[in-house]
Amino acid sequence: MGENTLYLDCASGISGDMFVAALLDLGADQDKVERALAGIPGGHFHVRISRTVKNGIDCCDFDVVLDAEHETHDHDMNYLFGKPDEKAGTHSHSHAHRTLAEVLEILRGCEMTDGARALAGRIFRILAEAEAKAHGKTADTVRFHEVGAIDSIADIAAAAVCFDDLGIGKVYSTPLFEGSGTIRCAHGILPIPVPAVANIAAGSGLKLHIDPDTNGEFVTPTGAAIAAAVITEPSLPGVFSVKKIGLGAGKRTYNRPNFLRAMLIEEEQENAGPDEEDSGTPDSVWVLESDIDDTEGEAFGYLLGRLMDAGALDAHFLPVYMKKNRPAYQLQVICTEAQRAELERIIFRETTTIGIRRVRMKRTVLPRTEREVQTAYGPARVKISEAYGKTRIDPEYESVCELCGKTGYSFAECREIILRAAR
Repeated sequence: MGENTLYLDCASGISGDMFVAALLDLGADQDKVERALAGIPGGHFHVRISRTVKNGIDCCDFDVVLDAEHETHDHDMNYLFGKPDEKAGTHSHSHAHRTLAEVLEILRGCEMTDGARALAGRIFRILAEAEAKAHGKTADTVRFHEVGAIDSIADIAAAAVCFDDLGIGKVYSTPLFEGSGTIRCAHGILPIPVPAVANIAAGSGLKLHIDPDTNGEFVTPTGAAIAAAVITEPSLPGVFSVKKIGLGAGKRTYNRPNFLRAMLIEEEQENAGPDEEDSGTPDSVWVLESDIDDTEGEAFGYLLGRLMDAGALDAHFLPVYMKKNRPAYQLQVICTEAQRAELERIIFRETTTIGIRRVRMKRTVLPRTEREVQTAYGPARVKISEAYGKTRIDPEYESVCELCGKTGYSFAECREIILRAAR
């Protein structure tokens, strides 16, 4: 996992070439990109990386230039956005069709790190699932059209190499701004957003913002798949400083700037008082809450285990009195956005509740690490946290219990044995 944090400003949408160009502008290694793309068989293209001006702003331009036989005319605005009754004319020749397995085999032949190859594969799997849903097929049997063409394979491979090279671990993004109207593709005239983009947004939770006053496709299937694969954060950051800005040019012309702005940022703690030390990292979580008065006691213990196994950060019950003085329990679950939907499903399935309250709460998290220490009775795990200049060591509960079983000592005695070993 990388350490850099990326902020994507998709006010003019996102495409594969725009994403690559923006990351190259941030400092991704151009030589690594070119070496990776040299592994794509056929030799029907070359890469051109240059500077261009979009709406008076200097941007990086990443262009996969195809030979005449494989040209897809992606930049031909009249062809792309022509009226439904217009004929394709000279643009009617066929595109490359490939299965997911064929694309992944091409990626295996490219020179890139395991992390970059895994990311490229994930992007194509997201595309495959979206296309399969649109055409009533499976991800393994659907045959790519535009996204299976050489230029799209090159865009995705380059995107993965750049992302990996910059060591990005966390990604924020604005909503993906999209236009309206129709576009011509391999399947004929389709509405914008095209089915693949709409399916990716539905399947991954991407947020779209449709501009009804602008005809055009701002978000391509490749761009949407990249966004779905890399975005890690459900909401925009609060306070941050900008370390570096990259601008990636698009190839089309609209009534708004056609570039993607990518920023490497550093998050800062909100509302820190003048006397507070910067000992924690700001974060936010969901708190799920439900009052339950007609579920068996045994079910609560089982539910707690299910919730923790499914990724809850914490879960507990509080005794409460409800209307008519009925004794009951209030269930509270703390989780991230990524786990929220699944945890709500488990609560509805395993209890009799018919409603779950939820609220997003801010929290400050102390930096902490886990490590293994050696005691006279075997290894044990501890958590180590830093709090306002002091180090705190906490033995893991399971390790203390395991040591109790080995030694016959009390819980307090085994905990002290582990603490002494850690210190």
